[in-house]
Amino acid sequence: MTEEAELPEAPEEARTVFGEFFPEAVRYAELLADAGVKRGLIGPREVPRLWGRHLLNCAVLSEAVPEGVTVCDVGSGAGLPGIPLALVRPDLKITLLEPLLRRTNFLQEVVELLGLDHVTVVRGRAEEVLGTLPPVHVVTARAVAPLDRLAGWGVPLLRPYGEMLALKGGTAEEEIQGARAALSKLGVVETEVLHVGEGVVEPASTVVRVVVGESPGGVRFAAKRAKAARAGRVRRRR
Repeated sequence: MTEEAELPEAPEEARTVFGEFFPEAVRYAELLADAGVKRGLIGPREVPRLWGRHLLNCAVLSEAVPEGVTVCDVGSGAGLPGIPLALVRPDLKITLLEPLLRRTNFLQEVVELLGLDHVTVVRGRAEEVLGTLPPVHVVTARAVAPLDRLAGWGVPLLRPYGEMLALKGGTAEEEIQGARAALSKLGVVETEVLHVGEGVVEPASTVVRVVVGESPGGVRFAAKRAKAARAGRVRRRR
């Protein structure tokens, strides 16, 4: 590994945030720095800032997630934010949803190695699993797509009155403004920008919180969900 790709020691904040699962967090960071780079899941230049920019930035998302809920991490990639969230929140049932085989292989290896029994890896796109995955309380995402497109994938996976939590950057407010029409069509009833991880990551992580009403995804996705559910019942009878 080149000098620029060396993994730094974990900061003290990581011990506090990950608590008893700190050794597992270190192991995950090592996997990202090694296999993650070799398999092209993260760039080598990200390795020196894995802790602050990636693991801690994702772990503090837990501040916005209610207790004991189901979560789907859409476009999980190398497991961000899903794996750090799973390490700090064993009370959650988390699905890591990712379409690419090489990424799902890596995710499955990480889940098994770290003993994350409350995490399931599913290969597929959000629009493909609609109606086959049980609706969840919370959808998470990070660096997947602009908000309007991301909401089109994530919101239909929610239960009524569920919420999507998207880690975003400094343009969060602008993204919300630009996506308002699309969000309304998807049945979104509330949006806000949260800042989590004060005192842990600098700057604090920015999260766009999108809350749906009784019809996640709006009328069009309600019909698609019902059609997929009927197809599933037919398959089970066979």
